[in-house]
Amino acid sequence: MLLKDIQFLDDSTRPAIPDLPGLTEAQKAPGEHLRMIHDHLRDNMVTLGRLIARAAEGKASAQEVEAETADLVMVSNYRRFGTLCGQYCQFVHGHHSIEDRALFPSIAAQGPAFKAIADRLTAEHVVVHELLERLIDALIRLADAPGSGHFEDAVSVFRALEKVLLSHLGYEEEAIGDALGYFDIM
Repeated sequence: MLLKDIQFLDDSTRPAIPDLPGLTEAQKAPGEHLRMIHDHLRDNMVTLGRLIARAAEGKASAQEVEAETADLVMVSNYRRFGTLCGQYCQFVHGHHSIEDRALFPSIAAQGPAFKAIADRLTAEHVVVHELLERLIDALIRLADAPGSGHFEDAVSVFRALEKVLLSHLGYEEEAIGDALGYFDIM
């Protein structure tokens, strides 16, 4: 349903990653930094996914959900700024904006193969943002009218976002992680 039109989930549709000969450990460091930033997103998605599964099975009370999410970056930001999804979207949007405006143009300047990668990653950002917006809408509907139908809708969008975001993050790290240091971009 939500995933049927998203072609980039098929890795064969993504641009090939060029070899970077003679890559040093120091040149790999910026890619590791990118991976650490992405790990925050992954960790939040894993925690939320587990809580959703437990809630769907009736095995998570509101107090347990609150306790288990208390240390999530996006939840602490939620408490400061008011909306969990709004803050998560803001974090992802900010991260993607930095990539779209600074990293990807620098990567694209390294030649046609890297331009194809940067263009693809930019297009994937659009899909991630669309799913984030759909998740916000689904969660607003759930908050306004709690019920199994709205819960299932929210879970469906969350699972689609999870699959898309994790696929995107992995490809991005593989495609540009080493290039960031190799070309002295970061």
